[in-house]
Amino acid sequence: MDDSSQIIIPPSFTALYVPPGKTRPTETHAHIAQRYELCEDMATMLSGTAAEQQFKTGCDTTELLQSMAATLAAPSGMLQPNEAHWVVCRLAELLHWDMPPAGISD
Repeated sequence: MDDSSQIIIPPSFTALYVPPGKTRPTETHAHIAQRYELCEDMATMLSGTAAEQQFKTGCDTTELLQSMAATLAAPSGMLQPNEAHWVVCRLAELLHWDMPPAGISD
């Protein structure tokens, strides 16, 4: 069995690849699985850094997430803006913070 077939991709991530008004993703399952693994790993990796930064600075979690989304979605980065937003939403979920508003990485 192919390893990628064992990955459970949440619908919220698959939705990143479904254009408005369409029902099917524009990318292959393998591509979406690869991007999902990258984004999930990024959220998990950043959770400790984000929690530490918030504790040290006392900054608002929304501002912190907005800053992280902007950095992740920078042209030199490896994530598309919609993926960066998904990562910070997942990060908020992992840290039990309020969800960032839509368009946070714009």
